[in-house]
Amino acid sequence: MTQEHVDILVIGAGPSGCVSSSIVHNNGLKVMVVEKENFPRFVIGESLLPRCMVALTEAGLVDTVADQNFQKKFGAKFLQEDKVCEFTFADQFTEGWNWTWQVPRADFDSSMANKLVEKGIPVHFETAVTAIEFKGTDSITTVKDKDGNERQIHAKYVIDSSGWGRALPRLLDLDEPSSFPARKTLFAHFKDINRPDTHNNSQIIIIDHKPQVWIWVIPFSNGNVSCGFVGKPEFFDDFKGTAEENLRAMINSELNIRERLNDAPMVWEEPKTIEGYAIATKKHYGDGFVLTGNAAEFLDPIFSSGVTFAVESGMVAAKLACRQVKGENVDWENDYKKYIMDGVNCFRTYVRAWYEGKLQDIFFSPQIDENIKKMICSVLAGYVWDKENYYVKNHDRAIDTLASVVRMNKKEVA
Repeated sequence: MTQEHVDILVIGAGPSGCVSSSIVHNNGLKVMVVEKENFPRFVIGESLLPRCMVALTEAGLVDTVADQNFQKKFGAKFLQEDKVCEFTFADQFTEGWNWTWQVPRADFDSSMANKLVEKGIPVHFETAVTAIEFKGTDSITTVKDKDGNERQIHAKYVIDSSGWGRALPRLLDLDEPSSFPARKTLFAHFKDINRPDTHNNSQIIIIDHKPQVWIWVIPFSNGNVSCGFVGKPEFFDDFKGTAEENLRAMINSELNIRERLNDAPMVWEEPKTIEGYAIATKKHYGDGFVLTGNAAEFLDPIFSSGVTFAVESGMVAAKLACRQVKGENVDWENDYKKYIMDGVNCFRTYVRAWYEGKLQDIFFSPQIDENIKKMICSVLAGYVWDKENYYVKNHDRAIDTLASVVRMNKKEVA
């Protein structure tokens, strides 16, 4: 069996893996990437957040993405029947990037993976991890390619950015159920032939369709648009046709997108569905390995946090792994797990508040204070580590308190 030796092995060539491996390479260490799938391939997570730009810049990949001419994203619009709430990232509380992109993930991921190859980083596609053995922090990982050929990779550290593949959680029995209820999504790409001829007609739209059910509309620069419904499985059980018939029936039931997408041709042969996607892990790191991105935890697509956590965790993990391989002492508990979970828990508060209807009360209230809106805007931009922001530092009680005040004022007005 072929034996190969690297400083750091990265599992997965998605956004987290690309950021991690690029940073490791830039630090002068030998890195290799193994990826189970063949690119280009489709995954969800098509709307980035401005915070992503920090990690992409740190990894030297932001210019690569910019060259793809993806649709720029300057904010987000929330709709509930005839009510509208817009957040503009330029008006956020936190200093930093105030725009990002809306991306077809097949193109986004491929552009970064191709850049790794261009930089001289070995990227082995259609290569799955089948076993791993740790000797302290050193490890031997067995992988198998599409033709059945096996090789063993000796590494001083492993960064698992395998996403939904969850390579190490599967092999090391680290999977843990999420605290969120099971939810399902049905979605497709359409030719956006009825895109409105208005200002901000390429803005991402999130629609509060009915309690516990919401819709995303993400326009792309290629003339297509992504549209998906998210809700509890029983919502989808009420529709009895084919996947396309069901999705079109759902679209026709929502006034805010009916005219735009009713007769729009689908780009794919049929819509896609994902169910029970929220997942957690028993541990985020161990002797010789760290989990990043969806390999560690995934919450919910409502606020587009998935890619943000993927690249943020990939950036932080890569820097720490480089330090450890170079002989430095690393505090993985505080500098990695606690740091990442601070951001995850902040977003968790907002996700739960959305499904409880509290955020909708806040968003669509005509009385919301502009300074408060700026702080919430920073959260929606992904700046969930800014402890100067009251709605980050005190997220667990600030949103509940604000929602209670808004609801009380609403009653008094009524």
